[in-house]
Amino acid sequence: MNTEERQLAEMLHRVTPEPPRGVTVEDVAFRLASEPGRKPRPVRGSLWSSVFRGGHGWTPVLAALSVFAIAGASAGIATVATSHNGHTQGTAGGPPATATVSNSPSPTAPSQSPPPAGETLRVADGMWGATLINRHSFSQGSLTGSGDSLYAVEDGYLARINPASGATLETTRYNPPVFSRPVVVGNTVWVVWSYGGGEIVLRGYDASTLAQVASVPVPAAGGVSNLAQGVLTAGPDGRLYVAAGDSVATVDPAARQVTHRISLTAGQASSVAVSPDGSKLYVGVVPSTPSGSFQLQVYDVATGSQASSSQLSVGGGGNLVATDGGVWGTTGTGMSQWVWFAPGGDLTHSFRVSQGAGAGLSSVPVYSGGVVWVGGSHELICASPSTGRALARTSIPTDHSVVEYFDSATVLSSGRAYALYQDNAAHLAGVASLTPPAACSG
Repeated sequence: MNTEERQLAEMLHRVTPEPPRGVTVEDVAFRLASEPGRKPRPVRGSLWSSVFRGGHGWTPVLAALSVFAIAGASAGIATVATSHNGHTQGTAGGPPATATVSNSPSPTAPSQSPPPAGETLRVADGMWGATLINRHSFSQGSLTGSGDSLYAVEDGYLARINPASGATLETTRYNPPVFSRPVVVGNTVWVVWSYGGGEIVLRGYDASTLAQVASVPVPAAGGVSNLAQGVLTAGPDGRLYVAAGDSVATVDPAARQVTHRISLTAGQASSVAVSPDGSKLYVGVVPSTPSGSFQLQVYDVATGSQASSSQLSVGGGGNLVATDGGVWGTTGTGMSQWVWFAPGGDLTHSFRVSQGAGAGLSSVPVYSGGVVWVGGSHELICASPSTGRALARTSIPTDHSVVEYFDSATVLSSGRAYALYQDNAAHLAGVASLTPPAACSG
């Protein structure tokens, strides 16, 4: 976050209006952003919004400022005395704290102080046992895990986190050039180091020490897509697949080199996913204009031949995830983003999985622990990888009408689930530990 964005974010924290008639800041901000004459942002921008780390621009923040100006002029400024998140002993929680409202502006907005040693911090009213274990602002959608470690991107760093204590154990310099979650293969964490023009560079880091162990250049035929989201994935055999211009490159992580390419029949690859059995490659193709439709191309990995192609009329798309039942992805317009599921990889039969996220936040599907997780600012769900239907869901509460947010839920080998969390009203962000219902056990 640059200096201007940080100052603007602090201004937003100092004023928390009481929206009239139960309308949330998110709702009004979306309407403002959708008014005639306002040009909508492409979906990819919401993944790095200025509300969270890696912000791209001002649309969500300016819309929110408009809301504050309107609400403040008509109803006064609401001063939040305490957050509804409460400190608790262990993981059990007491009743939520209360808020005091005044019609006079307050010079400062109180932030949530760290809990005393030995205590945990319950968040989001303790939904699914949500407890904050780490107090760092990580980039949306960047949380992943393997073995007994979590990995996430934080303000110019790739970090390894101890899930038991929440402590950051190791860091290494890393500034993502494009949205794509780190990929763990064996004892190596792979990231997209550079992504632009005609060349892509992947870097590998030791999963324990985060010392760099590999760097692999990947030429991008025809240049990379400027709407890329989720450009790196791994197959069941451990090979890496990279959206590389008008082709998808296969990288052997042991040999540290490109070993194969599948040329696309049309367009530039913006996202990739591989089926769990390794037989199918799913490629997302987004036209250069944000309003264009999203195309999903399916290829046979062994032969490189195209098996099918289908389209989604909604502009924008990416962050593909493949399961045994089909393909998941993200799409949306303006200030709203949501996740869809395409049975068998056929977009003509796709359907919306959840309400996802608004207010410039992201909603990215994650396949972990045998189920697919979809977060956002409205609800957190786990869904069947075969049917795409929700197995369990819970509403994400707001904090004094300001959205709270869960993202990129990840299950480790211990069976414990974790997710990135954000609450701007309470100045809280970090990694939360979750205890989902038994239906999410996969």
